[in-house]
Order: sequence, then C-alpha cells, then structure tokens
Amino acid sequence: MQYNPSNPLIVQGDRTVLLEVDNPLHAEARDAIAPFAELEKSPEHIHTYRLTSLSLWNAAAAGMTADAMIEALGIYSKFPLPPNLGTDLRELVSRYGRVTLRRVDGALRMVTADQALLEELARQKGVRDFLGERIDATSFVIDDAFRGMLKQALIGVGYPAEDLAGYAEGADLAVELRTIGRNGLPFKVRDYQQGAVDAFHAGGDARGGSGVIVLPCGAGKTIVGLTALAALKKNTLVLTTSTTAVEQWKREILDKTDLDDSMVATYTGDSKAIAPVTLATYQIVTYRPKKDGDFPHFSLFNQRDWGLIIYDEVHLLPAPVFRVTADIQARRRLGLTATLVREDNREEDVFSLIGPKKFDVPWRVLESKGWIAEAQCHEVRLGLPGDARMEYAVAEWRDKFRLASENPSKDDLVAMLLDEHDGPDDRVLVIGQYLKQLRRIAARFEVPLITGQTSNSEREDLYGRFRRGDIRRLVLSKVGNFAIDLPDANVMIQVSGTFGSRQEEAQRLGRILRPKEGEVPASFYSLVTRDTREMDFAHHRQLFLTEQGYSYEILDESDIVARASASSNS
Repeated sequence: MQYNPSNPLIVQGDRTVLLEVDNPLHAEARDAIAPFAELEKSPEHIHTYRLTSLSLWNAAAAGMTADAMIEALGIYSKFPLPPNLGTDLRELVSRYGRVTLRRVDGALRMVTADQALLEELARQKGVRDFLGERIDATSFVIDDAFRGMLKQALIGVGYPAEDLAGYAEGADLAVELRTIGRNGLPFKVRDYQQGAVDAFHAGGDARGGSGVIVLPCGAGKTIVGLTALAALKKNTLVLTTSTTAVEQWKREILDKTDLDDSMVATYTGDSKAIAPVTLATYQIVTYRPKKDGDFPHFSLFNQRDWGLIIYDEVHLLPAPVFRVTADIQARRRLGLTATLVREDNREEDVFSLIGPKKFDVPWRVLESKGWIAEAQCHEVRLGLPGDARMEYAVAEWRDKFRLASENPSKDDLVAMLLDEHDGPDDRVLVIGQYLKQLRRIAARFEVPLITGQTSNSEREDLYGRFRRGDIRRLVLSKVGNFAIDLPDANVMIQVSGTFGSRQEEAQRLGRILRPKEGEVPASFYSLVTRDTREMDFAHHRQLFLTEQGYSYEILDESDIVARASASSNS
C-alpha cells in the first residue's frame, strides 16, 4: 500500500493504532477496528487503540481471521503497515486454539498437533501441575477437576485453549417462548438477540455452549438469556447483581415463557428456594459467615443437574465465583454484559472460565435501527466555590476526589437541568456515589432517594411508581448502576462517579437508552469539577462511550446558566 494522507489511522510497530477524530472516515475506521482493538485513550483529536493479545483472541474466537484484521488496518492506514505487524498479528491470533481440550473415549485430554509446543507447555510451572498421564506425542490426560484451572494457566502463558470437550447434558426442561406475553403484548425475539443465541449455542456443536454476549444496556440481554433457555430446554441457574435484578428476571420469565410460578424460584437473602429455573444473587452465593471461612451457598451449583448457568453483568463477577466456576466447566455457561472491561483486570479469567466473546453489536448500530434510544452526552465543567476551593487545596491526596465530587455548586446546576427537563414526558434520574451529596439533593428537590439501605419492598414500590409516571424523578446511589428496568427514563444527571470506572459509565448511560415513543433523544449529563482529580478520572470513564461511537459535548457551567436564563425570559 502507498501513503494516503486522507486516511484516519496511523498504525505503529508496537501495536498501537492512532485514530484521527476529525477525519471524515473516523467512524468508518473506528467500527472496522473495534472488534479486535482496545481503546486506551480518547482525548479530543487523536484516540489511541492497542492490539492486545486478549482483544485479538476475542476476535479470533468470534470468527475473525488475522488476515481480516490486517486488511481492515490497511484500508484505513495513512502509511504502509509496519513490516513486522502482519507477522506479529498472525502469530498472536494463531495461538488461540493451537491447544484444545477434547474428550476422547470419555477422558478429557489436552491436545496440540505442535509437538514442540506440547513439550514446552509440559515444562511450564503453571501448566504442568494440571497435566496427567501422557498419552502420545500430541496429548495429555487431564483430570476433569482441573479443566478450568488448566485453561487459566494456558492463557497465562500465552496459549489460550479452545475448549471442545463438551458439556454435561443437564436435566431437561420443557419450555417455550410465548408470542403474546402474559401482559397481553406481542413478543418477538429481535434478529440480533437470536443471532447472539445462535452464536453461543452453535447448533449444539462442541464449539458452542460457553461464551460471552456483549450488548448495550437496554438492548434486551435478559431476552437473550430467555431465548438461550428456550433453545437448550435445560434446568438453568441465573446469577445476577441484586434482588431487584432477580425480581426483574422472574417477571420476564413468567411473562415471556410458558413456565409457571412453580418452575421459577429465587435464591436470595430473603428466600432459599430451588426450582428448574433458579435465580440467585452474586451476594448470596459469595456470602460466608467468617472472612476466612467456607462459602456455604456454593452448594447451589450442585443442587440440581444444571444444563445452563447464566452470568448476568459478567464484568461484575466476584472473584470467589471465578473459583467455583473453575470447578464446573462441564456446565454450559453464558455471560451477558455491556462491556468486557473489568476494573480488577480479570478479563482473562472471564475468557478462560466463562468463555470468549461470541457476539457483540456496537451501540450505534442498534441506535440507528431504533432498538435503543439516541443519546446526547454532555460533560458540564464547573469550578469549586471559594471556601471549598481552599478546603480542596489543603486536603490529603486521598480526600481530593471526594471533595471535588461533592462540589456544592453542582446542586444549582442540578436545579437548572431539572427545570430544563420538566416536560410531562421527561423521566429524570439523578445518580451519584456519595450518600451525603445525594441526601442533600434529594432533600432540596423533594425527590425520593434509593440507596443500598432502602428495603427491597420500598425500592420496588418506587421503581413501579416511576414506571407508571406517578413520580417523574428519582435520586439513586450506585445501586442504580445495574439491572434496573426503568424504560421511560430519558434524562440522567450524574453528579459523581466511582473514580475512573468505564463499566459504570456504560451502565449509567444504559439506564436511559431504552427506546422511547417519539424522536426526542435521551440526555446524559456528567457534572465534573474542573482543575481537580475528578477531571482526570472523567477522561478515563469516557473511554467506554468513545468506543461505542458517542462523544461528549463539553459545556461550561455558564452555558447551563445561559440556557436557564433564556428559558425563563421566553
């Protein structure tokens, strides 16, 4: 290829890729590289991606070839690709599946046709402990108990295994999806939801049965889970983030399948029932009476002959659940998430123990088809008032982020935004990290507040009133980040966040992306104190939205004041 100055990419030999934001081909190039490149930085004009081993292996597991990746880079690159890049990418991509796990004559084996590689792996300290008897020049017997741990060890040494050993059948369950829900509304699985299940199931082939589906919040990941349940027709355990999410799953199952109440049980702090379809929280599964004691509820994983385990919001999977998941690799495992990013950097464990990415659809694609709402994202920057500025200046480093986040000047901006979005169809969520700040806002504007201390019954009552339109505003702590179904919410005001959490930004935006009647876009406001640590973390949180094709309009507090003034004068 020749030098083409009109192209937006600069591809470098260290596997970093620079993307010009202001280039006319920016969006096209971004969508072309997103399946196999990880976004690292997203300032105003140049975004930096990196071709990491894991991003390449996830793309390979989803069926993308190294040649297809190289072609995509070549099409949009300004300069000829670095000479070493093609070789490096082909080598890295080829490592996925070079080692396989297979079942031969009933026994689990680690197999590779590369004899030299087998000799090398057999001498690797992290791998050799899980190898049993050597069968021949290409394989070792593996104890089934080590199936998960071996896969973790193999990805750790750079050779992620493709698991073709199959799964326990699990107990049968007669279940069908309805065409008319119990609520009387028509129900039809969307094409991309069916495509996700097809990619996961793979027609029952050994290549199916484990993996992660990545879809935006509001795109119906719960429906993907129900469709998988109906396709497999097996006893199913669903793990999710909260009692609220458990109740949401139960409502959807009873509404959209022909299962009755006796076939669906909840296993939470309030109830310990078990049925052919059981819904549990991560909190109850990882509960233990003593810090160094056993996990008594791990027995749930063996209480029934599960044919499928669904991990909702898999990017939040607690570390102890990885441990038990390593022991149940013979069960089919479906992970659902809006983002593969984990704040604890355990993405490799998701890949190894739940499975690689099997399917994803960019947010913008679903937005263009009307499946999720169009969103306008705004970052509103404001200063600290004089007394708070001095307090921030002399504060300990660990306290500065909290002080910036709790900036009292944000309250006045919230007032102006609430006035701006006070139409009869507006449903506004104010969300934040710090309870003192949220209580102050809730009291000032006389808006109900939901926190971790709010009882489940009160939460459900407030969520129900919000859905019905009896109340049009809610203040939420971080309990509002995950798995709450508020389809009519169209405005979110984020007053504080969890440091630089990309996954939190994704979940919060997702709360307002359910498709609405009419064509008014959803509005997402993030209030950030300038010249503070909060600004630094805000840049990192925005990475996720940039990956998905969204951009922030940067506003000053004076812009909101001017809008409020113009509105009051009109």
